[in-house]
Amino acid sequence: MNIDNGELNEYNDEDSVVILKDEDGNDVKFEFLDLIEYEGENYILLLPAEEVEDENADEVVILKEDSSSQEDEEAYVSVEDEDTLNKIFEIFKDKFKEEFNFIDD
Repeated sequence: MNIDNGELNEYNDEDSVVILKDEDGNDVKFEFLDLIEYEGENYILLLPAEEVEDENADEVVILKEDSSSQEDEEAYVSVEDEDTLNKIFEIFKDKFKEEFNFIDD
């Protein structure tokens, strides 16, 4: 699930940075792309803020909102179901087809 980084540069916004904690408690920065509701669940689409080895493409990260979280802060978990990931990404691609240049794997 990749998008062309060239198109992303026009989209950058300081307010779109999201900082999440990984399983080791380390801060990891992402750029917020979208929040999509699918089958009663919320999914967040993020782009890693760190540089990637391939300068022409970035991989989109899709996480599901963890509704079982007891914390005051929002929590997200990885999505294991490949079909759900593909459907969420297709919704995102359709919604932003004019803003991003998507790269098919």
